[in-house]
Amino acid sequence: MIQICSGPEKQHTVKLQEGASGILMMLKRPAPDTMNIIEIQNLSKYYRRSRGIEDITLNVRQGDIFGFIGPNGAGKSTTIRILLNLIFPTSGTARIFGMDAVRDSRAIRGRIGFVPSDANLYDRMKVTEFLHYSAAFYTRDDRSDRINELAKILELDIERKIHELSSGNKKKVSIIQSLIHHPELLILDEPTVGLDPLIQSRFFNLLREENGSGTTIFFSSHVLSEVQALCKTVGIVRNGKIIKVEEIATLRKKQLKKITAVFPEETDLKSLGIRGIESAELTSGRTLIFLFSGDINDLIGIISGMQIENLIIEEPPLEEIFLHFYADHKEQ
Repeated sequence: MIQICSGPEKQHTVKLQEGASGILMMLKRPAPDTMNIIEIQNLSKYYRRSRGIEDITLNVRQGDIFGFIGPNGAGKSTTIRILLNLIFPTSGTARIFGMDAVRDSRAIRGRIGFVPSDANLYDRMKVTEFLHYSAAFYTRDDRSDRINELAKILELDIERKIHELSSGNKKKVSIIQSLIHHPELLILDEPTVGLDPLIQSRFFNLLREENGSGTTIFFSSHVLSEVQALCKTVGIVRNGKIIKVEEIATLRKKQLKKITAVFPEETDLKSLGIRGIESAELTSGRTLIFLFSGDINDLIGIISGMQIENLIIEEPPLEEIFLHFYADHKEQ
């Protein structure tokens, strides 16, 4: 069998036999589709009688920025801890780079970066000491330059002792630690907690740059706006179960707004004539709270002709979106 490679794209050979002549023909066909970096199949974890996660199945494609979203306690951190082999699953399998997350965890760890929700670091070390200690586990020659580059972007003084840092600055240390070696897979568990808006924006830019260089990102959060701003695909988890996996563009189309309108006097909800009102609640006859799925310009146009004491337009909590869109999802 002969294999031919032309340029950067790998070519695959196919051997065909034509009659008795046994002619070998080389047919060029494109490389296979992008592989799954993470493959989770029927994964469950129970803590005695308590359920952590149950029967979770999902795939994360190479080069994706995958948002893993759900309210606190939904099972996000449990799933991540199993991927990192920090806890063992009760049943099911998890694979990273095609390797078993439990059996091959040592080989996997050198190729991933991880930012935990809570940073537990060596408090008595200087930041620079800790980061160089962490970088020594990876065979890269540019670690000093890389550390300095990331510290400058995130505005972190690496000469300070870790115990002197605020929670936000400790989170920056975790972020730098996770990015030193340009990991193939970056796993983030509520990574923006403690970061101010400016640093959060720079952090997101860093993630986009890493993703552009080929890093796959698994981004766990309970903040929908973060996931929408960054991710390409989203998996929604609630009560330990996957409810939905879909493209973020599709989720955006389903995005609702939560509207609170306070009228000077009691108002008949039906008299408003507003299309797109869902899950409406009229409290005390004067305050109308509802989810809105229509055109926001139409809503503002109608409300502008009314007497209103107060108007609040906000992003509804994730749990409200889940209850609205997935009310037909029944627990097994």
